[in-house]
Amino acid sequence: MSGFAFPWLVADIGGTNARFGLVTSPGARPSHVAVLAGAEHRGLPEAVAAYLADHADGARPGAACLALAGPVDGDRYALTNLPWSGSARDLGVPEVALLNDFEALAVSLPHLEGDDLVPLGGPAPAYGVNAPAYGMKAVLGPGTGLGVAGLVPVDGGWVPVPGEGGHVTLPVQDERELEVLRALTRRHVPGGPGGQVVAEHVLSGPGLVRLHRALADVRGVAAAEDTASGIVARADDALCAETVEVFCGLLGTFAANVALTLGARGGVYLGGGVLPRIAERVRTGPFRTRFATNPDMADYLSAIATSLIVAPQPALTGAAAWLDRLASRAARGSSEWAEDLPMTTALPVAPAEPAPLPG
Repeated sequence: MSGFAFPWLVADIGGTNARFGLVTSPGARPSHVAVLAGAEHRGLPEAVAAYLADHADGARPGAACLALAGPVDGDRYALTNLPWSGSARDLGVPEVALLNDFEALAVSLPHLEGDDLVPLGGPAPAYGVNAPAYGMKAVLGPGTGLGVAGLVPVDGGWVPVPGEGGHVTLPVQDERELEVLRALTRRHVPGGPGGQVVAEHVLSGPGLVRLHRALADVRGVAAAEDTASGIVARADDALCAETVEVFCGLLGTFAANVALTLGARGGVYLGGGVLPRIAERVRTGPFRTRFATNPDMADYLSAIATSLIVAPQPALTGAAAWLDRLASRAARGSSEWAEDLPMTTALPVAPAEPAPLPG
């Protein structure tokens, strides 16, 4: 029995695209999935209204779980790489839960298996909802930004732990990377010359472009103006190939830092929109070697499985799973159905009057 009326709206709101879907019955996978360009909408309420009108047959959701690329605070959100902010109360949905986008990705991990994942080294991870619940898991990945979250095993399930780990300092290791860091500091960081270089400035889609330009400076060559998609597609170009190589090495060290910080013995999972396009180069490149390289904790890191998420729209899966968990608690009949949720996760807002759909 569900505590919320169907259909449920689930969403993954990134810095570039907003992905939406509907859950139409208990246990169903999201359907009516559509991807909207964030820049084409003034804000989240407008994007939600456009999705429901144009892609969901005018559905009026009884509940929603939205995963957003930025910090959430109660019913309020502010995206990091898109100028959308506000309150979940503005959406006109009776019950709404907000999650950080990588928090939702973390919730999806126990629901991924088989072809949803590409092994990247280490012991074979235990997949699926019936896998043994042991060990903290971590998920991270580059898209428009760089997301990080954890998943903690607790009695009867898992608790997601959001964070803003993508904004830690870039973890350089060798002379080439030090030269790249100097070039970034001189010319290519968002804060201007002399600004701090954080991991997201390089380990992201826009970061690939910055890294390409910085490597061109180091090599003393001209870098053709290009996009992240263009750089990863030009494997026969020496500078583009080196850009991807350096990117994978830096990502390996960053992922190891996350694993050590969280104690992620249950596995490290890579998500985001960039890596599936270069899956083979991540698997065969320096990522895993750099992940397991540490003067004190090499054995610890070598025993951690690393996997690349290639499932379509996994954050929607996580949002649906989280909403199912909330609905099950609501169905128990408690007037304070969210009282035992961890404080790391935004709570659903109070009921609001449904907003009229356009047209």
